[in-house]
Amino acid sequence: MSDRAGGGYLTWVSGYVTWVSKWTLVRTSIATAVAAGAGAVATRPDSSWYLSLDKPAWQPPRSAFPAVWTPIYLLIAFAGARALDGTAGDDHRRRLRRAFGINLLLNAAWTPLFFRVRSPGLAFAEILALDASNVDLLRRAWHADRSAGVALLPYLTWTGFATALNAAIAARNPSAQEAGSG
Repeated sequence: MSDRAGGGYLTWVSGYVTWVSKWTLVRTSIATAVAAGAGAVATRPDSSWYLSLDKPAWQPPRSAFPAVWTPIYLLIAFAGARALDGTAGDDHRRRLRRAFGINLLLNAAWTPLFFRVRSPGLAFAEILALDASNVDLLRRAWHADRSAGVALLPYLTWTGFATALNAAIAARNPSAQEAGSG
């Protein structure tokens, strides 16, 4: 990355060289890190409840989740900054900020519902809302700046996979639907 007059960076993502304001990137990075941190704190893959769940054979190993989520969170922060920088008009920018914030709240909310409330069914309902938010955010980002939209594609893909995994776990563990069971 190279600093440019006006306080930003040239970046390369998916074949695009783009300009990102460093202050916008700092703000989206902080917001994304807070969501990621909230999820990390609530994750309990070694709990007896989670270990007792019947999971499909196609579930990735535990180590895959942080390995996948880390670059996705970096892309979310970049995409948010790039889309905000590419959005014309205060009203459109405000709506995009709101969509970005709602998306991060939904992202952070899934983990406590699944691991702390211990409700795969409730977490499934929540992740469907996250999926809808992801589609909306990608649409808005793509409209503002195509490199931002491209950067969100792995997020949309991974949460789609996570939705299928959540649905499979909920279906295979009907007794785990009560909060705190197991």
